[in-house]
Amino acid sequence: MILQALYEYYQRKKDTLPQEGFEIKEIKFVIIINKEGRFIDLVDLKENRKGKQFLLPKSVGRSGTNSWQTAFLLWDHYGFVLAHPKKSSTKSIEMARKQNQTFVDKIKSLPEELKEDKGVNAVLSFYETNQIVEVKKHQNWEDCSRIPGCNLTFRVDGDSELVPQRESVATYQKSLFAEDQNDEDSEKIIAACLITGKRGPIARLHTPTSIIGSKSNARLVSFQVNSGFDSYGKEKAYNAPISMKAEAAYSTALKHLISSSTNKKIISDTTVLFWSEKTSTVINPEEIFSWVIASQSAKEDDPDKGVKVINSLYDAVFTGQLPREKNNHFYVLGLAPNAARISVRFWKTPSVEEFGRNIVKHFDDFKIIHGPNEPEKLSLYQILSSTALQYKMENVPPNLTSKVIESIIDGTPYPQTLIQQCIRRIRAEQNVNRARASIIKASLNRYNRIHKPNEKEITMALDKTNTNPGYLLGRLFAVLERAQNAANNYKEPNAGIRDRFYGAFSSSPISVLPLLEKLYGHHLGKIEKSKGFFESLKGEIMDKLVALNIPAHLSMEQQALFSLGYYHQKQDFFTNKKDSDELEQTTINSNKGE
Repeated sequence: MILQALYEYYQRKKDTLPQEGFEIKEIKFVIIINKEGRFIDLVDLKENRKGKQFLLPKSVGRSGTNSWQTAFLLWDHYGFVLAHPKKSSTKSIEMARKQNQTFVDKIKSLPEELKEDKGVNAVLSFYETNQIVEVKKHQNWEDCSRIPGCNLTFRVDGDSELVPQRESVATYQKSLFAEDQNDEDSEKIIAACLITGKRGPIARLHTPTSIIGSKSNARLVSFQVNSGFDSYGKEKAYNAPISMKAEAAYSTALKHLISSSTNKKIISDTTVLFWSEKTSTVINPEEIFSWVIASQSAKEDDPDKGVKVINSLYDAVFTGQLPREKNNHFYVLGLAPNAARISVRFWKTPSVEEFGRNIVKHFDDFKIIHGPNEPEKLSLYQILSSTALQYKMENVPPNLTSKVIESIIDGTPYPQTLIQQCIRRIRAEQNVNRARASIIKASLNRYNRIHKPNEKEITMALDKTNTNPGYLLGRLFAVLERAQNAANNYKEPNAGIRDRFYGAFSSSPISVLPLLEKLYGHHLGKIEKSKGFFESLKGEIMDKLVALNIPAHLSMEQQALFSLGYYHQKQDFFTNKKDSDELEQTTINSNKGE
């Protein structure tokens, strides 16, 4: 299904993507030769350490100890092109010699009419006259040789295109992937392709499509020898036949997505690729999803753009336009490095309509009261980083990223690890911010909808009807902290009750409550005009707690509700006008203690 979707993407975008048999490759140095093959110059194409991109004949899959037997057409790394070893050992030198011989033999084996091309003929003359020695005398060679696996190719002096870009070379390369390459007498293995259903030459090795963190030769599709999966006498790639033409199409599409800035996001160690089956006429799911899982830097570029994108989605839902996209699918592919291969973390294929509704549901679940200067919507980066040490994404468990993305797309409960990580960070830092409160609200509500359907949903703002002991204790702690701040003229104390008692009170409230009551009495004595406000609010909460019996210990869910009650009550102090007006009248009895 993944390969089929990538193949279809290529067919839809083929006018803007390289043709089968070609790919965009980075070349850092070009060897300039004259038409007789004599070396002229070694040109450095690097800008900011990056080479120049060229459309070249597609690289051929190669791996294992016999990889030296496979060379690319008229371009490759310096081992094949110039017999330069990776190391100075005898083994490396011999390997580079064999690589170069393979490269030259491949050119010599080209059809005679192609070898008559000016550029190809010049390259053959280059090797016949041993011009490699002259290249290594050039001043740029030292810089080139220091770049591991540096790719090189040739250009005839006076030409604008590279030798592998010449028309005759391109025509030959296209012929290798032509539709009529299905001759049963061909030396290649012929079979029915699993993607297209058509018979044709089968790709023995699939093209490397490396991602960040993987090896350069990592592939999405690879096969092991004698792994127990062989059947009907078929081995390696022939056991799951993909034609050369289909392989070229899907791998080209995959490489394009991996290098894209609009269809790819990297979250933790996961490379997330996403694209639509067809162009959507109602919403742009690629743009929406890009913002949902945006990185911090992406949000800082245009903080208002994400709001507009999500608002357009809400408009499509509320105006009833989204059902028009129920037959259009949105694909999301999560990839992660895994030794010499690429592993698939997840693969999602919702309809655009289902995707849009689940994204709206996700943002609705994360809605919570917040300050006026905070963003209206939270991206995945903000959500996950708030659960990590020092707010760094590298400290987020890799599997958590994938599971949360799956929950967003599927509309299913968020993983339990998310709320557990959140509670741990709150207890460690004694800080319940907007993102963490949103995680708690969204996680509990989604869980309860499936497992506790009769449970009342947690609200966005303070809910005075919520009688859960954890929620009430969180509210009480916020009141006690506020009283301390009022007694201190609303200046943050060096070590307030939050720093000293949050962890203990949120897990074992009975053991800490007497001491907090004593401190509250001390703080209340310093407040002159607002004693009634604090006493009334504290009394309201305590009456409900006494009636329910204050628990000795709080479960994980109650600790989560403690954090939420604490957050809601603190936000209410700033948003409830009546209470705010009264609190603003609070004065400090400066004569106390003098």
